[in-house]
Amino acid sequence: MRGRVRAAELVGRGWLNTGGAQLRLGDFRGKVLLLDFWTFCCINCLHVLDELRPVEEEFSDVLVTVGVHSPKFRHEADAGALAAAVERYGVRHPVLDDPELTTWQAYAVKAWPTLVVVDPEGYVVHIAAGEGHAEALRRVIGEVVRVHEEKGTLHRGDGPYVPSAPEDTELRFPAKAVAVGGSVVVADTAHHRVVRLGGDGETVLAAYGTGERGRQDGVAATFSEPSAVAVLPEAVAARVGYDLVVADTVNHLLRGVDSATGEVTTVAGTGEPWRNGPTSGKATEVDLSSPWDLTWWEPAGGVVVAMAGNHTLGLFDPVAEQVSRFAGTTVEGLKDGPKEEAFFAQTSGLAATPERLWLVDAETSALRYLDTAGAVHTVVGKGLFDFGHRDGDAAEALFEHPLGVTALADGSVVVADTYNGALRRYDPATGQVSTVATGIAEPSGAVVVDGELLVVASAAHRLERTAVAVQEVVGEARQVVRPTTAIAAGAFTLDVVFSPPPGQKQDDRFGPSTRLEVTSSPPELLVSGAGESTDLRRELVISDAVGSGVLHVVAQAASCDTDDAEHGACHLTRQDWGVPVEVGAGGLARLALVLGGLDDQA
Repeated sequence: MRGRVRAAELVGRGWLNTGGAQLRLGDFRGKVLLLDFWTFCCINCLHVLDELRPVEEEFSDVLVTVGVHSPKFRHEADAGALAAAVERYGVRHPVLDDPELTTWQAYAVKAWPTLVVVDPEGYVVHIAAGEGHAEALRRVIGEVVRVHEEKGTLHRGDGPYVPSAPEDTELRFPAKAVAVGGSVVVADTAHHRVVRLGGDGETVLAAYGTGERGRQDGVAATFSEPSAVAVLPEAVAARVGYDLVVADTVNHLLRGVDSATGEVTTVAGTGEPWRNGPTSGKATEVDLSSPWDLTWWEPAGGVVVAMAGNHTLGLFDPVAEQVSRFAGTTVEGLKDGPKEEAFFAQTSGLAATPERLWLVDAETSALRYLDTAGAVHTVVGKGLFDFGHRDGDAAEALFEHPLGVTALADGSVVVADTYNGALRRYDPATGQVSTVATGIAEPSGAVVVDGELLVVASAAHRLERTAVAVQEVVGEARQVVRPTTAIAAGAFTLDVVFSPPPGQKQDDRFGPSTRLEVTSSPPELLVSGAGESTDLRRELVISDAVGSGVLHVVAQAASCDTDDAEHGACHLTRQDWGVPVEVGAGGLARLALVLGGLDDQA
């Protein structure tokens, strides 16, 4: 309740989920307004969508959530692509289309996702970045409701959400496919099931899952937005009693499927997203984080899992029933080297060969591979803010948010270049990238069946046989339009702002309740101050010899309920920032990133 900052007007290209109504800030007077700044490429934003569902239900008569969609990639600025994403991810509140980041800048947002609570009189009362804020939001909203009910400024009743009717198709936003004999098994994501199709890619032979969102095991199983399926080697399947492993993405689980009986069992994950804590141990006792793809890789002796949610690779051993971290540090970025030190960025596609584990990192638009010696190499990709559609030498080639990669028999790989609507081929023998097909509606994967390439055209809701015609595209290099932050060289203060919500406090009884990790790209941007600490304030020294770069900041904080001092629950919030900066005279000497609360020095 400390701040009395008037909320800015909501300005954009138009609105979705309102039945055509064009809304303004004044239309929400009398309601608690929750602004969710998101973009549909961002895995943390997708986590928040799911975290908000129970909060929205609990406060349904007083709270209106508005998703402010401020795109990162060019494709996300397309109105049709946004409408598809709103359906794909089950968004059940109004969405403001903000392609020019007008409202983003009016609220001084620095990261996806950011949440802003506006009271019934139109004042900003709480800001939070990242995920894990559900309990804090309950307390903040509850306090706002109490205050404004007493003042008589709270109005109860329905909000302006108007649902749209999705088209009836056999598949809905399928994500990945895998060949099983002469058939194809597909993750039918928006239908919350897994489907076996004939070799034609159309005829449904079997379905696993009822089609309802959930996490029930058994023959009448339920999934929540499954994204991928892996096939176990026959000898392994015989030992464990299931032959398919499903990346049950929104449930943060791996599920085993006996394709002969249809029996589904949970084989890894707790159902909670990983934010801190163990990264190895008994598979069903270790948190996972949005498993997006998975594949058996013989050199690893198990199923490698693309943990898109925390920018790592996991390893699942189905025989030992163990999970471990296989590669990555949880820092989002593009850094090669030993797999334990490498940075990944929302790895979303995997393809295994005996010598290499190929992968695509969606957020850095990168094609990379892991060799059998445990080293990570980048073939295509320049960083978090660089993308495009450019063929030729791999060192200069560009993708835009690729989600899939497929190994071909000739040693080359095909990349599902999702936001370019294209299939791209990389040939390690020549080091060249070429475009082999265009005009595909958000391809998210491909599979070879009987010598033919079937492409998962996710936004067209089908698998397609694509004519392969090699062409060369020499497109422009592009960068994310997100505004940079001007900072000064020399002594520089980084403040991560965090205030526990009403009814909670930071609890240091069992050690520090906060953690801060700071790195930069390039590393030379920071003369000093990189590394980890438990203090949310960090004194940095910025180089005057590096004109621009990215500050990578990972922060987390735990706060505990005060209504039960001995047994009160604790809640962990976490956010990864990649802040593009320009260094020069007149720039800021202090940067505040709000993890939760309000910046008193603003």
